[in-house]
Amino acid sequence: MTGAELKKLRQHLGEAIGQPLSVADMAKLCGLPAADGADTIRKWEVTGPTGPVAELLRILAMASDHYPILEMFNVFDRHDVPVKERPARRQAFREQMRGDVRRRIG
Repeated sequence: MTGAELKKLRQHLGEAIGQPLSVADMAKLCGLPAADGADTIRKWEVTGPTGPVAELLRILAMASDHYPILEMFNVFDRHDVPVKERPARRQAFREQMRGDVRRRIG
């Protein structure tokens, strides 16, 4: 994930939950300490995050309709899920992810 992609993700997650996310909110999402977490996010918005944080953000991105549901989370396209139920189940999953984002930022 690049810095520009992180900035765009912050905007998209804010749209998904219905409120803009500050760099401090993004720091909470990443589990960074309150003291310098916002500064770390600002740095990452230039250089891009790496490692476990980048993977966490890829997962949290699924809260937004702008990002695909990752294959390991896609239980909607299985043979035992009726085709007409799949869109509603995907939407319910995204709502669950949005709730997780809201919970994480408190």
